[in-house]
Amino acid sequence: MEQTIEQKKTIHDVLAKRPLIIAGPCSAETEEQIIETATRLAATGKVDVMRAGIWKPRTRPGSFEGIGAKGLPWLQSAKKITNIPWAVEVASSKQVEDALTFGVDVLWIGARTTVNPFSVQDVADALRGVDIPVLIKNPINPDLELWLGAVERVAKAGIKNIGLIHRGFSSYGNTEYRNAPMWHLAIEMKRRYPEMMMINDPSHICGNRQMLQDVAQKAIDLDFDGLIIESHIDPDKAWSDAKQQITPERLNELLSNILWRKEDVASEEFHAAIEKMRQQINHLDDELMQILGQRMKVADKIGQYKKDNNITILQTNRWNSILERAFAKGEKLGLSKEFITKYFDAIHMESINHQNKVMNS
Repeated sequence: MEQTIEQKKTIHDVLAKRPLIIAGPCSAETEEQIIETATRLAATGKVDVMRAGIWKPRTRPGSFEGIGAKGLPWLQSAKKITNIPWAVEVASSKQVEDALTFGVDVLWIGARTTVNPFSVQDVADALRGVDIPVLIKNPINPDLELWLGAVERVAKAGIKNIGLIHRGFSSYGNTEYRNAPMWHLAIEMKRRYPEMMMINDPSHICGNRQMLQDVAQKAIDLDFDGLIIESHIDPDKAWSDAKQQITPERLNELLSNILWRKEDVASEEFHAAIEKMRQQINHLDDELMQILGQRMKVADKIGQYKKDNNITILQTNRWNSILERAFAKGEKLGLSKEFITKYFDAIHMESINHQNKVMNS
C-alpha cells in the first residue's frame, strides 16, 4: 500500500515538503559519478530532490562548461535506482527542450540567466503549456527588479509552481563570502511573495565548506523553506566548484546538526508574551518616527540658513563628526558599527533631500 501511495506522489507533492532538501554535484561529470552520488545521497534519507549541472554558464571561456545533453540519461538512470527526482539548470529554450525530453522533474534558472531578461524570456517561451516546477535564482548583481521580472516572465508563461533560490550577490570589496548574502534582499522577496517557496543556497554564498553550517543555520532561523547544497563523492577532484562541495556523508552530518526551528507554537503563554513585546516595539517605532520627523524639520531650517548664506548642503567635516559620535554612543548601547553606518547614511540622505528642496525652492 505504501509503495502505491509513493508512486502516485507528484513532484509538486515533493516540493511541498518542509524543510525541502536539494543536493547533488555542481556538475555531472561521468555516469559512474552520478550513480554513486545519487546512491550515497539516497542512503542519508534526507534528500528530496537531486541536482546536477548539465550546462554550466561560466564567467570566462575555457572553463569547464558542463558535459551537455549527453549527461541527461545518467540522471534518468539514477532516478530509476533511487526513485528521487532531479533538477537541472537551464539557460535557453534548447536546454529546456532537452531537459524535458529526458524527463527532468524540476528546472532552475541560474543567476547569470536571471540577470538577462532576454534569456529569461527565451526560457519562459519554451515553458508555455508545460506543467513543471521552476526555481529562480537571484541575479548576480543586487537588483531586486531583475529577480521580480524573472518571476513575472515565468508566471506569464503559465508556470504555477515557482520557487526562489537565494544564492547571494556579487559585491565589490566582499571578502568573507564568495557571494555576499545580503539577507535583506531575500527577506524583501519573501515579503512580496509570502506564499512562494524560498530556499537558500549556502554553497554559492560561502564558496567554501567551512562556513556552510553557519549560513545554512541562519537561513533556517530566517524561516527559509529549505536548502540546496552541492555534494560530490570526491569534492577535491570535482571538475567545478571543488572548494564548496561536500561528500554525501558530510551533508548528512551538516543537516543533522541544524536546529530546525518552527514558525509558530501552540502556546497561549508564548503568544501573550511576544505580543506584549511587539506592542513595546510598535510604541518605540512610533517614537522614533516622531523624533525623525522633528530632526528633518531642523534640517529644513538649516537648509534655509545655508540658502540665505549661499553655503553648500554637504559639510563633510560635520558629517564625519556625527558618525564618530554615533559610533561611540552606539558601541556602549550594543549597536554594531555596520548598523550605525547604514542607519545614519539613510538619515543623512533624507536630510540632504530635505535641504535640497529648500535650497531650490
